[in-house]
Amino acid sequence: MKKYLFVMRHPPHVGSHVQETLDQILTTAAFDQAVSVLFLDDGVFQLKTRQNPQDMVLKNTGAIFTALELYEVKDVFVEAESLLDRGLSAAELILPVLTVARADVNALIRRHDVVVPD
Repeated sequence: MKKYLFVMRHPPHVGSHVQETLDQILTTAAFDQAVSVLFLDDGVFQLKTRQNPQDMVLKNTGAIFTALELYEVKDVFVEAESLLDRGLSAAELILPVLTVARADVNALIRRHDVVVPD
């Protein structure tokens, strides 16, 4: 079994990019691969609570993120500095996350066989 790391850097609700990446994550996990997700930069906004994309006539991807656990995607990482720089805390996110320091991101990436950037 290969270990996949999907890196999410883009903000939510900007085109279909997030939805397509989520589809890749769920498909990979459905084939019994080990899947982790890392949120960096504006990607941390994808996990922010109380988003209302319906007001902008966009799909709410937050519900799909909550399904990650059903697909056994348990390692959801968020870069601590990305949260801090955007005035967010882990308590404001829709999922429990593992925070990782910016200095440790490269080591996290190296622990995976396949890295899928967004």
